[in-house]
Amino acid sequence: MPVRIHPTAIVAEGARLGDEVVVGPYSIVGGDVEIGARTEIGPHTVIDGHTCIGRRCRVTGQASIGTAPQDLKYAGGPTRLEIGDDNVIREFVTVNRATEHGGGVTRIGHRCMLMAYAHVAHDCTLGDNVVMANAATLAGHVTIEDWAIVGGLVAVHQFVRVGESVILGGGAMVTLDVPPYCMAAGDRASLHGLNLIGLRRRGFSEETIKAVRGAYRVVFQSGLKLADALARLRSEFESSPEVARLVHFIEGSQRGICR
Repeated sequence: MPVRIHPTAIVAEGARLGDEVVVGPYSIVGGDVEIGARTEIGPHTVIDGHTCIGRRCRVTGQASIGTAPQDLKYAGGPTRLEIGDDNVIREFVTVNRATEHGGGVTRIGHRCMLMAYAHVAHDCTLGDNVVMANAATLAGHVTIEDWAIVGGLVAVHQFVRVGESVILGGGAMVTLDVPPYCMAAGDRASLHGLNLIGLRRRGFSEETIKAVRGAYRVVFQSGLKLADALARLRSEFESSPEVARLVHFIEGSQRGICR
């Protein structure tokens, strides 16, 4: 099926556009860009660098995607941005490609929504079904796991990890890792319990939620030292893969975890 490129758009030689791709008015697509089938690029969008966008994505317009990282150490190397399928990228979103020293790839998974003015910096990794609300901002090297929700005006410090099914309250300043399944909010964000609504919406059974609640109490409310709390989780909840994921996340923290 034919590609539709508006007469005012500029698509550089070498760009690869899949079937039924739409490029809107005044948009610019660089020569190292690949766009999957049935993706729509709205007006006044810039897509540059070694950027790959998957199928059926929708870029509303006025976005800047795949531009050089905002990092003084970046020396112009051929780093990449990879965006999966079925993503929605709204107005004035900015997504930077990676740096040479940070792994070389900024990556966004499938079925994510980046609302207006959201920013994804260099070397970030977003899982699947992630939502970033308006003006949410990720510094470099941030990891956001599957099904997480980053509230409006949230700022996440570089190298922070945000776990699976976390919800970050609007305006949170996140400087430490946020464990899976939790809610966090505030300036220098702290935990405010579990994201129970999110877990139920995902279809977690009440038995699974009960196990996660028990694990939360052991780690954050029992007064045990962290190593002792994790050892207790491994012995008491060994049959729960969700609790095992929580333990693995905490053990892998380099910055420390929100309390």
